[in-house]
Amino acid sequence: MKVAIIMGSDSDYPIVEKAERLLLEFGVSCEVRIISAHRTPYQAENFSKNAESNGIEVIIGAAGKAAHLPGVLAAYTPIPIIGLPIKSSTMDGLDSLLSIVQMPKGVPVATVAIDGAENAALLAVQILSVKYPELREKIKAYKKNMEEEVLKKDEAFSERRQK
Repeated sequence: MKVAIIMGSDSDYPIVEKAERLLLEFGVSCEVRIISAHRTPYQAENFSKNAESNGIEVIIGAAGKAAHLPGVLAAYTPIPIIGLPIKSSTMDGLDSLLSIVQMPKGVPVATVAIDGAENAALLAVQILSVKYPELREKIKAYKKNMEEEVLKKDEAFSERRQK
């Protein structure tokens, strides 16, 4: 099980790191790289074309502003791509989101929320869980844990309100 997280700039790492940590918690190995769609296009092409033979099963492409990276990666590989729009200073990440989500027919990129690194990681795990049943069980446990946390918070909230 291997996921690659490709970011366009090292300034994206504080967001990307959240996805990396969550993938590792699920026992999924990940490779994190800086490859720019605009400044290193040949490396982006080479990485994508060789990802499958390098054992990568899902790619998370994190990018801000013009955010072409996930689409460029998707153009060269049959591997599922998850776009992670990074909030930029110009339009609060809306530019990134729209750049990633508006892919042409035939070049799909699944897209999560702006700075939604945790959901990108969880979606990668869910995609992998089709092949790896142990990940399916871990996802079920993760969701059950979230449910229990909310129920505890609800109970504590109700107790505070009754006082």
